[in-house]
Amino acid sequence: MVNISQRLSQQLRQSPQQVLLSSLLQLPVISLEQKIRLELEVNPLLEQVDEMEMEQDQETEDDTDLETELEKKEEKEKAEKEAEVTEPPEEPEGEKDEVDWDTILGDEDNYEHRAPRDKSSEEFERPEVASTTLPEHLLTQLHMTKLDERQFMIGEYLIWNINEDGYLSCTVEVVVQNLQVEPEEVEEVLHVIQHFDPVGIGARNLQECLLIQIEEKMPHERVALEILRNHFDDFTNKRFEKIVKKLNISLDDIKHVIDIVVKLNPKPGEGYVSFQDTMIVPDILVKRDENEFQVILNDSNVPHLRINNAYKKLLLDKKTSDRETKEFVKKRLESARWLINSIHQRRMTIQRVMQAIIQKQYEFFDKGPAFIKPMILKDIADEIGMDISTISRVTNGKYLQCEHGVFELKYFFSEAIKSDVGEDVSNRIIKQRIKEIIDAEDPNDPYNDQKIAEMLKKDGSNVARRTVAKYREQMMLPVSRLRRKI
Repeated sequence: MVNISQRLSQQLRQSPQQVLLSSLLQLPVISLEQKIRLELEVNPLLEQVDEMEMEQDQETEDDTDLETELEKKEEKEKAEKEAEVTEPPEEPEGEKDEVDWDTILGDEDNYEHRAPRDKSSEEFERPEVASTTLPEHLLTQLHMTKLDERQFMIGEYLIWNINEDGYLSCTVEVVVQNLQVEPEEVEEVLHVIQHFDPVGIGARNLQECLLIQIEEKMPHERVALEILRNHFDDFTNKRFEKIVKKLNISLDDIKHVIDIVVKLNPKPGEGYVSFQDTMIVPDILVKRDENEFQVILNDSNVPHLRINNAYKKLLLDKKTSDRETKEFVKKRLESARWLINSIHQRRMTIQRVMQAIIQKQYEFFDKGPAFIKPMILKDIADEIGMDISTISRVTNGKYLQCEHGVFELKYFFSEAIKSDVGEDVSNRIIKQRIKEIIDAEDPNDPYNDQKIAEMLKKDGSNVARRTVAKYREQMMLPVSRLRRKI
């Protein structure tokens, strides 16, 4: 017997427009520009408009919108069918006018137009920086080397497996297996590449990289070669007394080797990464206006969008469009409206989040990074009445430019640490203080983590030794033993 019952449950569902807005929120400005240009190619109802045309569209007002006209048209068609009327009446002139932006975008009361670009600022195109990639630089040298066809094949395979730091990212065994060659052949070609410019390129580890550079540039430094070849672990961990005993040399000899090593390049591939990969374009500009700060979105290069007027008329033209065409245009119209609306919602959301950050971090923007306050995502979410996940999307991967420099939005969020007087201090300030203490220490007698914790306590910050160690590791600072000089 089948039992029928009722159950009340809550489910979280997102509309397609909410999903689109969420995806746009987490895009930086350059990715947003690429996304919009892609949509312009695939959606015929979208068209790009310049600022002058956009201002004219904003000034145009109409008594009806496209959806209202479509509804009226469908009702009229239904009435005509019932009355068996074969000849449709002429379309009123008002249907051919442009549609009002407020209604076509469906943004209701919270709609906000894009502010026009400041025309007083000089416009110019940024020249592209000529750059040579690391593989191109190495392949040029490879083709200038006297190698046979089989060796060229091995060389090209090796070069395309050298990472951005200049190290070989695969093993010789992998090359042997994939190319069906002998290990000796791979080692021979690899040795040739390792002496290309920059010397040490294609090394398999730091030890090999430094050895190649010394063998190429300073082959007479036998002590340095011996230490790096057979005592590298003791050398990197600064167990110098052990090396002195084993090799029967003095500490002055160790100092001389250190002077040689610090002049070598541990990352020979640096300098060949393309400029575009390392360039940061700020998404937000914060400018001081007397005692207030103005938020400007750096999206002047993002295309301005509107609905293509020809397709709007196509939906209203009964004579020239069949049902299938109208269904296609309706779907594209909905997609175009969602995109335009989501772009404007994205701008307003970023504006609100940034205004809240400035309000809570006013002293930072007014006086500098030393005055940053502890703040978490929930603080901003509660301030503007949005979900924490939305704040996370807005701040992830985006950068801000102000008079103090360029900062990732995540920089403004940090945990709080209680001071002796009960005030909350940002852990970024604690980290900066730890770095200042280490920078000012005696290199011959560096402070350990416990000593640094005691010094912070004197400054009024109650930080445990293990917390100092955690912050020091996050800043990539070595332990005291490795900071000690001879």
